[in-house]
Amino acid sequence: MNRKPSIGKPVGIALAASLCATLTALVLAGPALAQNEQFIPALVYRTGPYAPNGVPLSNGAADYYKLVNARDGGINGVRIVTEECEFGYATDRGVECYERLKHNGPTGAAYVNPQSTGVTFALTDRAAADKIPVVSPGYGRSESRDGSVFHWNFPLLGTYWTAADIILQHIAKLEGGFDKLKGKRIALVYHDSPYGKEPIALLQKRAEKHGFETMLLPVTHPGIEQKSTWLQVRQNRPDYVLLWGWGVMNSAAIKEAVAVGYPREKMYGVWWSGAEPDVRPADEGAKGYNAVALQHTAGQFKLHEDLKKYVYDKGQGSAQWDQTGEVLYVRGLITAMLGIEAIRTAQAKFGNKPLTGEQVRWGYENLNLPADRIKQLGFEGVLRPIKVSCDDHEGAHTGRIQTWDGQNWKITSDWYVSDDSLIAPMVKEAAARYAAEKKIVTGCL
Repeated sequence: MNRKPSIGKPVGIALAASLCATLTALVLAGPALAQNEQFIPALVYRTGPYAPNGVPLSNGAADYYKLVNARDGGINGVRIVTEECEFGYATDRGVECYERLKHNGPTGAAYVNPQSTGVTFALTDRAAADKIPVVSPGYGRSESRDGSVFHWNFPLLGTYWTAADIILQHIAKLEGGFDKLKGKRIALVYHDSPYGKEPIALLQKRAEKHGFETMLLPVTHPGIEQKSTWLQVRQNRPDYVLLWGWGVMNSAAIKEAVAVGYPREKMYGVWWSGAEPDVRPADEGAKGYNAVALQHTAGQFKLHEDLKKYVYDKGQGSAQWDQTGEVLYVRGLITAMLGIEAIRTAQAKFGNKPLTGEQVRWGYENLNLPADRIKQLGFEGVLRPIKVSCDDHEGAHTGRIQTWDGQNWKITSDWYVSDDSLIAPMVKEAAARYAAEKKIVTGCL
């Protein structure tokens, strides 16, 4: 993405690239303009084995920032400036990107969206000390929804415990109730990383309660080689397979399922395993594969009218126009919108000016998007109401199942709400352990 006066240029890890980007920013942004800019860092992976998924996600976010600047003149007159840092989905490089960018702009980073559960784990303590919100929509630490402990973490729209519970509710419904799961075997094929391990606690809790057996099948980064994993699937024939993959791992898993004759209709991916790059490489073999949707599925909607008028018709788009309705591009739009609305919420308290991360944290914790506001923003039919509080940094616990029909994603279930009678105690217990370990003074800020 080429640098525009208000949208940053991608930078690599090399020091020379960093210096070049800094000098470019100094040339393009005058002192007066720079004082009325809100800086938002962008940690991206446009290269490597996770690029097929990382690129559309980053494109959607970048285009939403461009839209707000072009259509609205920024957030109540404060222009958005963002700068990309390529980290290749490597945790150490992601932390390095954060450290490099966190002080940029007149007030520092408004928030950071790491786009990686591993980086989210690594930044949880660091960002709290820096007073910069760590926003992880649909990913991150499941227990971080407890804002009385994780003051600076915001796993908006859904945690991995929410995702796993919705999938299990759907499977139970198909089987005729949770009691019908007794004696069945449910496998988890997962990326062997903090991300992939997140749903295990929820699966084990449900298994203990309902009497089904779990099979845990880790896949080593980057997930291209899975033959031994799927040999175990063929030998044990689990009743269902849950897929917690990312990047090339997902399409590789579907191809291996085809090779061993495991029915794709019995496979359910998390929302990071339910996008076009995950299924298209498998061609017809992916037909019937399912994934939980992070509320939204694929498709263009009302917002796209403005996106075309103010961004794409002017040749400023980050993607091809026909890609702007794809799942991960849409998710990028959504995550950027949530960040802008958190800043807007905070401005109502602190003034229409560039805000600090500490002020934006308040905006996230008080974010409230009812149906009428979602419609006004152009996201009607895409999202349900979202309301964040100190007790609930997740803000929404709903999802649906989508199925790949060979050409497109189709919603194939009603809405599900994760079972808080099960999850809330898990959150409190895990958050309390973390607070004790880190000696955190609990309570709302």
